[in-house]
Amino acid sequence: MTGRGVLALVLATGGVAAAAEPPAYRDDRSTPDAVLESLYNAIERQEYLRAWSYFREEAARPFDAFAAGYADTRHVRLKLGTATGEGAAGSTYYRLPAVVEAETASGTRVFAGCYELRLVQPASQGEPPFRPMGISGARLAAVDESFDAATGRCDTGATP
Repeated sequence: MTGRGVLALVLATGGVAAAAEPPAYRDDRSTPDAVLESLYNAIERQEYLRAWSYFREEAARPFDAFAAGYADTRHVRLKLGTATGEGAAGSTYYRLPAVVEAETASGTRVFAGCYELRLVQPASQGEPPFRPMGISGARLAAVDESFDAATGRCDTGATP
């Protein structure tokens, strides 16, 4: 896993978050990496409705529960592996290894695992509303490793 997917805020500030100024707004749903970077950009900016919007209907928790889960999050960092994808029945499914570091009022925790994303082919979407690429599943667990040492992993099982 490389550090290329580390949240832009961390890259721009040398790893130190500027408390007074949030990172620049990012909403890009064109690739699996861009979706996850946009998700954590929204969380970093405390824009929980936008963060929630990156999840597809099949993976979304009720909004109030989702937002409450991030209520005391002060800062996040994201490290991504390499996405793999395959097509099936008019959709492309992706798996993307990820590591997330979350700083909260009670301390910093590191989570590692896998995000699953789905894109229904745009040409086959015949009725509104258009559905961009979105997160269809996530399996992350707390790990004892540091952010730098942790590695996200996706199982090699069947397509979600």
